[in-house]
Amino acid sequence: MIDPKIIVALDFPDQRQALEFSRKITPEQCRLKVGKELFTSAGPALVEALVGSGYDVFLDLKFHDIPSTVNKAVSAAAKLGVWMLNVHAMGGAAMMQAAREGIEVVARRPFLIAVTVLTSLSADDLHALGITMPLDQLVDRLARQSIDCGLDGVVCSARETSGLRANLGAAALLVTPGIRPEWAAANDQQRIATPQQALSDGASYLVIGRPITRHEDPAKALELITAEIS
Repeated sequence: MIDPKIIVALDFPDQRQALEFSRKITPEQCRLKVGKELFTSAGPALVEALVGSGYDVFLDLKFHDIPSTVNKAVSAAAKLGVWMLNVHAMGGAAMMQAAREGIEVVARRPFLIAVTVLTSLSADDLHALGITMPLDQLVDRLARQSIDCGLDGVVCSARETSGLRANLGAAALLVTPGIRPEWAAANDQQRIATPQQALSDGASYLVIGRPITRHEDPAKALELITAEIS
């Protein structure tokens, strides 16, 4: 069974551009991530279209609300046929447990993971929010609680991956954004790593956006990154 390690973030404002991009690559090369901007613009129909084209879809909406609301939202997402979806770990244990129960409505349930700390946030940003715990300790605490609540893994920076892999074990899914090939710009991510470094540190899947979506030949960019990590 093919298990692409690259999840392409569809950084597009509307359905037309997203579908146009999806036709330039193949499901064998990667999986696709639909985030808040695109989902707000295009809605569930886009997700269903991508799934119908054979793509595994990571619905990246980072649910964060009261437990009953998250339970119902996650159930609705699972019925779209997505491969993976996520919640915010800072929503707390009750919310994450409700989300875990919510994905049981389908026979082939999606993976459910939690966001620990956004990769755009630095230690200084956290301090400004009144969070004084060191960044790595905060990520570790949130990740452990996520697994204890029955989730499949977490979204985490590649810089925390090796420690989380050691603490959470081999079964946990570690999905790492902020991945940039050596030839790509860092853009607005603070805690980044190369694809090869992230996988060697224990990442399960790599989220990569602009180095692929804005490349003149997206399929070629995927080939280059695949060669780099293999």
